Amino acid sequence: MIVDERGTVLEEHRVETPVGVDAILGVLGEVASELLARGHDIVGVGVGAPGLVDARGALRYAPNLPGVFELPLAGPLADRLAVPVVVENDASCAGWGEREAGAGRDRDDVVLVTLGTGIGAGVILGGRLFRGHHGFAGEVGHMVVDPSGPVCVCGQRGCWERFASGTGLGRLARDAAVAGRGARIVALAGGDVDQVRGEHVTAAAAEGDADATKVMQDFAWWVALGLANLANAFDPELFVLGGGLVGAGEILLAPVRRAFLELLDGADHRPAVGIVAAELGERAGAIGAALLARPG
Repeated sequence: MIVDERGTVLEEHRVETPVGVDAILGVLGEVASELLARGHDIVGVGVGAPGLVDARGALRYAPNLPGVFELPLAGPLADRLAVPVVVENDASCAGWGEREAGAGRDRDDVVLVTLGTGIGAGVILGGRLFRGHHGFAGEVGHMVVDPSGPVCVCGQRGCWERFASGTGLGRLARDAAVAGRGARIVALAGGDVDQVRGEHVTAAAAEGDADATKVMQDFAWWVALGLANLANAFDPELFVLGGGLVGAGEILLAPVRRAFLELLDGADHRPAVGIVAAELGERAGAIGAALLARPG
């Protein structure tokens, strides 16, 4: 993707993420080279990578990319492309994109939380992307909110993303179905409880189904619990919620806001903290990565 200094998308080229270290490096180089050849004045290339990205632009650990760890990205790509390359965590990139060109524009203290298969965050404090000492800040999905909860892909129990991601919403709905509730949710999943996913819950809730609405309220409480923890830690002006689940709109956002006020320490004595939907959709990470690659 090529963007201008305001984050407007000028060119776009998409490919599927391949499997394997060599294939990933090859595809990144090919896509960037193809875009560079389109005649624009390119000052830098930004890459958003899922996982722990260090200050040197190496992907140290990526739980959702099998076999990918300790992978140098910035150096090899810069050598191949002959332009500066910046590599950041993909959620951090999305947070910067929303701050510069989306729902968080003109706000200096913003936390983007992506609610997808897992949970990631981009933290902007004082108008700057907060990376942490090693570059690993933003892995909020692995805050433990229930030490006796279900096992996470990271190996710990009760991580926030086990409850407040799309995967978590599906699990809550399946639990409700096993308990004899959620007939409409199960029907939308083809009658198979094991096939119930988050999108079936949001669709049933949009129809006004009472059981689906209750599941969404339970899910919203878990989302709000994590947001309250983040508010206590970072004191942002605004939370921006991104990821596929945000397509549910106020069906999700309204109960999240209510539960957040109930869970936030000293809520009655704090200025209001906004909770809004992201605006850039699935492009947020690419737009943010490109804007982070600007010099200066």
